[in-house]
Amino acid sequence: MALLDKCEKFNLPQVAQELGLYPFYTAWRNMAADVCEVDGKSTLMFGGNNYLGLAHDDRVVGAASDAALTYGSSLTGSRLLNGSLELHEELERELADFFGMPAALVFATGYQANLGVMSGLCGPDDVIFFDQYAHASLLDGARLSQSRMRMFRHNSPDSLHTALSSAEPGRKGSRLVVLDGIYSMEGDICALPELVEVARHHQATVLLDDAHGAGVLADGRGTPAHFEGRAEVDLLTLTFSKALASIGGAVFGAPSTISFLRHHARSMVFSAALSPAATAAALTALRIARQEPWRGRTALRNARTLAGELAALGYACAPATTPIIPVTMKDKVQTATVWRGLMNRGVYVNAVLPPAASARLRLSCTATQRREHLDEVVAAFAALR
Repeated sequence: MALLDKCEKFNLPQVAQELGLYPFYTAWRNMAADVCEVDGKSTLMFGGNNYLGLAHDDRVVGAASDAALTYGSSLTGSRLLNGSLELHEELERELADFFGMPAALVFATGYQANLGVMSGLCGPDDVIFFDQYAHASLLDGARLSQSRMRMFRHNSPDSLHTALSSAEPGRKGSRLVVLDGIYSMEGDICALPELVEVARHHQATVLLDDAHGAGVLADGRGTPAHFEGRAEVDLLTLTFSKALASIGGAVFGAPSTISFLRHHARSMVFSAALSPAATAAALTALRIARQEPWRGRTALRNARTLAGELAALGYACAPATTPIIPVTMKDKVQTATVWRGLMNRGVYVNAVLPPAASARLRLSCTATQRREHLDEVVAAFAALR
């Protein structure tokens, strides 16, 4: 079979579009914070990750605009050679201070941050242990490192202990345990204290990807702070594309670790630097998150309210502990059908289909959604029962 033959046979998107049930690559005309426009229709956005409601905040947008006017639209090269700004270093210092880590390194995307730390630090002799729901970027980083990979059951200290114990006899190399702070499809918080305790018992390093916890939990300081010092991690990563209303990402660790990654993380060394506009936007959003901790609390309160009301309607929806609300569906067809019904009623949510996860709708709440927005979502779901 020729390489591209499989592309000709891949007709699922076309079939789903013809049925009006294709839930991906929606082209938005206007992306205002919580009320957007698609196909000429006003639509509530309950499928984004703009948790603090800052992606359209005048202060953030203004900072991005000013940076573009000052530094230009692009740095046209890697930070290693010609693309590093004092603005990047300012952001790194403030990130490290806010999240309570010794040092930080800014990457062009959160995906590249995970790719860089995994492939930069690990090698063929090492073993990486993943929660079964760890983000795809972490798995891809491990594959790039050529390390051995082991999975353990989601949020299970016992399963992690078994996996680490099985790798003990005659082991060679180091071991890394990889966790998410908040799991993006499940919406639950990592059992961090218990998992860190197991990792420490086995002398394993711990990496936490706090993409969905940073800016939200513990007045914005993230998952480790949520546990009030009961779980310290060796390495932390996050993205700016959620609560920090930009694009980009960062890795946190000891100064020696950050210095090593500056010269060994391929996704840093061989990629153009984060743009001035994106850097300034993330820095401004970080400062607002520090000054306005009510934003994370409000997003969480909205999620608790909405999840409770959807459960009262009879939907398979657990109590919310994060801004993410998964609503379990029977199968792909029901997922796509309910998604379309919500869209027809002016509500956008994410349709999640296998193999990404089991069939479900994924809702997410923000700090700027109002009570009437929540009521409209509940009414749309009620109409589809």
